[in-house]
Amino acid sequence: MLIGKCRYQVSIEYDGIKFDEGFRADIFIENKVISELKSVESLTKAHKKQVLTYLRLTGCKLGYLLNFGEALMKDGITRIIACPAVWARDRELK
Repeated sequence: MLIGKCRYQVSIEYDGIKFDEGFRADIFIENKVISELKSVESLTKAHKKQVLTYLRLTGCKLGYLLNFGEALMKDGITRIIACPAVWARDRELK
């Protein structure tokens, strides 16, 4: 059985600074998958970037963006896969 946590407070560490409440994940499943819930007419790039940021901060590789504003739920599901190798490369370039 999977264990999911709703409105889960996620603490993060960034550049050596610890934040007790970095963000609140709508649904955090097994500390591996993040689901962000929306109810909007259409998703924007900002919504997808929000999930990517959450993935990057937690080190998770998989996220879902669920939009309940679509006429059919199947049209409102977006799967987002993170690529930590690209993040590591980006850090080296700084």
